[in-house]
Amino acid sequence: MNATIDFADAGDLPAMAGLLGTLFSIEADFKPDREAQLRGLRLILEAPALGQLFVLRAGQEVVGMANALITVSTAQGSRVLLLEDVIVKEAWRGGGLGRKLVEHVCRWAAEQGMTRVTLLADKDNAPALAFYERLGFAPSAMVVRRRPL
Repeated sequence: MNATIDFADAGDLPAMAGLLGTLFSIEADFKPDREAQLRGLRLILEAPALGQLFVLRAGQEVVGMANALITVSTAQGSRVLLLEDVIVKEAWRGGGLGRKLVEHVCRWAAEQGMTRVTLLADKDNAPALAFYERLGFAPSAMVVRRRPL
């Protein structure tokens, strides 16, 4: 079946929260919390200047998603993208849909004048790291640190 990529709308949020539950169940730093995921998705959906939510659809079913957060790089002097929450349902993996989704988001970012896409992936998720490397994402010398507030 052909898959399409669209901007998400409010009707997509329950399916997207389900995808995030799957993603966060395999990431060491996060735990699934459906209400928190819905709140976060709504915050992005209601403030397009913060970013855009993309959905991958097979027919009417949401089978994948990506979260494209917009920020500014003072090093580059331009807007840049932080790509998060890329996931395709397991039954739909292996057919190039994840590549199609990431490349779509990267093209969109370039069309918006952004000059870089950065992403974070769980250091122990070897399949995801290999996937991103095949798409041209290189390791960074930067190290992520977090401080809860």
